[in-house]
Amino acid sequence: MTYVIAEPCVNTKDTACVDVCPVECIYESEPQPGTLDLPMFIHPDECIDCGACEPECPVEAIFPEEDLPENWGPFLQANADLSAEV
Repeated sequence: MTYVIAEPCVNTKDTACVDVCPVECIYESEPQPGTLDLPMFIHPDECIDCGACEPECPVEAIFPEEDLPENWGPFLQANADLSAEV
């Protein structure tokens, strides 16, 4: 399991989650044509599933992978695609 940043972060980009991550697995991303405009992502191989980031998100954009709302499913792939570039 990993945590996923979803759609509510797109227009907010609050970095409170970055400040509390003990392993620094939350990265900022640059907009990329043809992809979801996700400003930050959680690297699934680095995340230790501690959950510290989830309650810190003021727009409730962070979800455990298995709890990600179905309509935001594409954000799981977007997080994975961005992580592959790190």
